[in-house]
Amino acid sequence: MRYTLTMVESKPPWHGIPREEIEWHPTVESSLCIGCGICVLGCGPGVFKFDYEANRPVVANSLNCKVGCVTCANTCPTHAISFPTLTYLHKQYKPKNVIQNSRKEIQEKKAQYQYT
Repeated sequence: MRYTLTMVESKPPWHGIPREEIEWHPTVESSLCIGCGICVLGCGPGVFKFDYEANRPVVANSLNCKVGCVTCANTCPTHAISFPTLTYLHKQYKPKNVIQNSRKEIQEKKAQYQYT
């Protein structure tokens, strides 16, 4: 059984693409999950909640997941967390103008990101 619960709320776009249009969030494979909570505790954006009765994490705020981040999957000791492939994400770049949008955004935020 897999647990994924989505709460819909408006999020900032990802390089010009509405966040709601990017299918990027973790999926927890319950047969592999040991309920350690490392994913819940390590996720800064708060994607997960913990179901104490089932002793399992639940993807409760999927749109909070940072596009491209797989930290929870990398730190899961039983490999119970999966994501869409990076190929899926890379296929969004050209038709959605991600590179051009990113270049524009980095220029607009020069004061924030300038290395001195």
